[in-house]
Amino acid sequence: MKKTLLLLLCGVCTLLASAQIRGEEIRVLVSPDHADWQYRLGETCTFTVRVLKAENPLPDVMVDYELGPEMYPTEKRQGVHLKGGTLTLRGRMAVPGFLRCKVQTTIGGRTYEGLATAGYAPEQIAPATTLPDDFGSYWKGVLRQARTLPLDPRMRLLPERCTATDNVYEVSFNTQAGGGRFFGILSLPKAEGKYPALLRVPGAGVRPYTGDTYTAPGRVITLEVGIHGIPVTLPQAVYDGLATGALSNYWTFRRDRRDDFYYHRVVVGALRAVDLLCSLPQFDGRSLGVTGSSQGGALSVITAALDTRVTFLASVHPALCDHEAYFSHRAAGWPHYFRYYGEPNEQQRATARYYDTVNFARLLRVSAWFSFGYNDEVCPPTSMYAAYNADTALKELHLYLQTGHFWYQEQWDAWQEWIRGQLHLSANNPFK
Repeated sequence: MKKTLLLLLCGVCTLLASAQIRGEEIRVLVSPDHADWQYRLGETCTFTVRVLKAENPLPDVMVDYELGPEMYPTEKRQGVHLKGGTLTLRGRMAVPGFLRCKVQTTIGGRTYEGLATAGYAPEQIAPATTLPDDFGSYWKGVLRQARTLPLDPRMRLLPERCTATDNVYEVSFNTQAGGGRFFGILSLPKAEGKYPALLRVPGAGVRPYTGDTYTAPGRVITLEVGIHGIPVTLPQAVYDGLATGALSNYWTFRRDRRDDFYYHRVVVGALRAVDLLCSLPQFDGRSLGVTGSSQGGALSVITAALDTRVTFLASVHPALCDHEAYFSHRAAGWPHYFRYYGEPNEQQRATARYYDTVNFARLLRVSAWFSFGYNDEVCPPTSMYAAYNADTALKELHLYLQTGHFWYQEQWDAWQEWIRGQLHLSANNPFK
């Protein structure tokens, strides 16, 4: 018995030890000379490059670097020696945008990378994309037609996911004729009463979902949806197979056909998710928010722009922004349609305008919380600022300068607390 217990303890210790791998021993630091990373047009930005090990500069390091507007560096050099452990690089921009310095070094066969991005009058960044004359009427017509199809909601209780305060269901509902169904995880407070609602829309990829019972347990209705028309409680292997097979690069499917583009049914599905929330007898009819990051950040803007029942949105590093910036030799947003997916044609450009976060942001009329970082290489800050600047309603921007396409804990906490405030809840007062 003692031997068995000892083996179990050893196994637990091994698992705990393996879970503690964090970061890298060697770091490449790239530091702009303004603490806020902000510069006036034409002002010189000085980047200081250091390579540290155990928080001390490594001697005799060789680096490669590129410097210039994000995604379009104008200066590239290889094999540059860090004399005295540092390297100083300088650049400037005469137009609104972002100047990026990206540095790599190879030590012991392993490559390390660092970058920093200086902002030049980002509040002046204007969208490159244009707004189609029929943009608003087109989407009104699409949604009007979709809503002629009964929602036909179906709910299946998931007892293993229910909590002391919430019942959790897998749900599905119709999107539009020929569009299949949307699936998601719905959490409903167990206590009788009326509650605010929150829709969570997903980032890119193919995955299962667990739902949200953490934002405000027992005090808010939450619906987390998938976008691919498949149940969201299947084994992981199913999603892995789809991601590398039938749904690989789904964001490019039929992108030269406005009415058949993959995101057409996705946009409609997100709006029909709002229909589902509003149909619930537990919904208070007062507060309904939508939130997500990356692809979900875009869908948050889109949903709030198209449905007046949405009272707020929170968008983190939004994707699908300013697609046609590519033609101005400027960084566009993920998925960079006109940079990576073959020679663009006019049909693709015309379609992209109807699925550009910028054009939906122009329609926003509700409170919005945006957050992103300057070092994002997936959704470059130029593209995200194009969408943020297009929003003329009540909005706030929370910058976390060093973040790439990921979160800081402080950013996550601020995001959640803002959402609770918009839902008229308080994390510190469970009875409010």
